[in-house]
Amino acid sequence: MSVILIATLDTKGAEAEFLAEEMTKRGLSVCLIDAGILGGHSYVAEVSIDDVLLAAGTSAWAVRQKRDRGEAVTQAARGVEAVVMQLHREGKVAGIIALGGSAGTTIATAAMRALPFGIPKLMISTLASGQVRPFVGPRDIMMMHSVTDISGLNRISRSILGRAAAAMAGMIHSPVSNNLSSDRPILTATMFGVTTPCVEECRQLAERLGYEVLVFHAVGTGGEAMESLIADKLVAGVLDITTTELADELVGGVLTAGPQRLTAAARAGVPQVVSVGALDMVNFGPRDSVPAALAHRQFYFHNANVTLMRTTPEENDKLGRIIASKLSESTAPYQVFLPLGGISAIDMPGQPFWNPPADEALFAALRENLPASVIVECPEHINDPAFARRAVDALQSLLA
Repeated sequence: MSVILIATLDTKGAEAEFLAEEMTKRGLSVCLIDAGILGGHSYVAEVSIDDVLLAAGTSAWAVRQKRDRGEAVTQAARGVEAVVMQLHREGKVAGIIALGGSAGTTIATAAMRALPFGIPKLMISTLASGQVRPFVGPRDIMMMHSVTDISGLNRISRSILGRAAAAMAGMIHSPVSNNLSSDRPILTATMFGVTTPCVEECRQLAERLGYEVLVFHAVGTGGEAMESLIADKLVAGVLDITTTELADELVGGVLTAGPQRLTAAARAGVPQVVSVGALDMVNFGPRDSVPAALAHRQFYFHNANVTLMRTTPEENDKLGRIIASKLSESTAPYQVFLPLGGISAIDMPGQPFWNPPADEALFAALRENLPASVIVECPEHINDPAFARRAVDALQSLLA
């Protein structure tokens, strides 16, 4: 097995060569993949740019003829991902490391995100001190800031690259067990501050039944990470109590988990209990970050950095239909739990988001678009311990 090193050798050849030497000194076998479209260098890679673009279904000549940098990066990313995944299927990937600017980071992290959880992944990037969610996504990718641009070897770049090599050697020579099997099957659950009492009760009940429960904070990246683990077939069942990320995706909030939220379990055939936790709200940052077009809406200023906007009956009707559409694709049993007493800590009598007509629009859309047999209507508030017990008992029955 080897550490996969990805670099654009046409611009980062000397730096990649230095990094490979540093890893070799530490006892690692290195497989170098060239992702540089321009060519014209003397560095030797185990996988050439021609091999990469062939894996992408094109050729270096065809890409260069277009003279479109964006297209070149897209094709290189597609090809590198295909090559790396083939090496992974052959059992040849011990870890993956790369160095680059915006193009190199885009190309390399596409392959890193495709690899499963647990394989060491390290990206040395000029972009690592900024917003890295588009590169990391839901995966366990370590981003290391290059400090200087990756343009020549100097005392700073040698130090950074040497430490990156040492980090990769440490992860491979002293690994945490990658064996994710256990005598306790894994359940996942989704939680938000306003559904914490429910999910904490669910977790404790499920753990007493012998499950290991992974709780994900429904802030966008949390939902993405959960969907990723489900797709990796590591999960036995899902308690998707807090589906609030769907509201942000629909209305334009800042905590969306993307259009694939609530699809992995359906596709993977994993039993799930789904509820509507915190679908009464859309999330924004400080109050001055709220789009002007929404200024007339109802808001709750949670703190200086978090502004919550109440969803309307019309939005809730759409959300109910979206949930129903996603669940209708399921190849495994599921149930949808409706807490008629309120769907978040601030959606109950006396609280700012208590709005029975808006909640009823959500419930009605689910009733209309799903079989009656999968709908479970509960008189309790979502944070009532009785609701949590009902949800856990239902999932236990589905799994049995």
